[in-house]
Amino acid sequence: MPTTDSLSLETPDGSMPAYEALPDGDAKGGVIVVQEAFGLTSHIESICRRLADAGYRAVAPALFHRSGSPVFEYGEYEKLMPVMKDLTADGIRADLAATAAHLAGAGLEGRRVGIVGFCMGGTVALVAGAEAPLGAAVTFYGGGVSQGRFGYAPLVEVAPGLRTPWLGLFGDLDQGIPVDDVEALRAAAAKAPVETEVVRYPDAGHGFNCDDRDAYHEPSATDAWARTLAWFEQHLA
Repeated sequence: MPTTDSLSLETPDGSMPAYEALPDGDAKGGVIVVQEAFGLTSHIESICRRLADAGYRAVAPALFHRSGSPVFEYGEYEKLMPVMKDLTADGIRADLAATAAHLAGAGLEGRRVGIVGFCMGGTVALVAGAEAPLGAAVTFYGGGVSQGRFGYAPLVEVAPGLRTPWLGLFGDLDQGIPVDDVEALRAAAAKAPVETEVVRYPDAGHGFNCDDRDAYHEPSATDAWARTLAWFEQHLA
């Protein structure tokens, strides 16, 4: 069983809660786990534990800490949208830097650190993999492909500059990320000087990996998680 802990990481805008899971024995690498639009949910915490079970030290920062670190029920879009709108690219960069500094204090830095993100976190994961040479990056159904979010450029503009091996996982039934956008992102990422891969799941929609949501699609989630671990094993461990 992994060891878990609730952290408080210092950022330029004050303390940021985070959740951490540690493997038994030495970590193969560190992984930053970037939250869904609903906050640092129990699902995101479970992702940290699953990564720790696979041998990684996983940390999930609460990116909504400037708004009190709320966690929303699935479907509470009216409540979460004002909090989402307060996110900025610079604020997210500062939060990721604080998380990376924590991992560096444990001897995990540079190419020994990967990132995985879900929903809005999937957007963040791709951008982070372009802004720094990490070990590996994985995006689960990250939006903002053709129109930027949080002050980021559209992902199709960011992807050719990827400096980190990147895996993108998308559902064809995702009403917010059209298949045409996914294919445009695939083509853009293929221009990067690192290995990239995009996988589409024909029977999955947005949030298909989250077993706390009605959107959960077990066959797609099982395959996507196996690919995620294989990607980290290949490029990070």
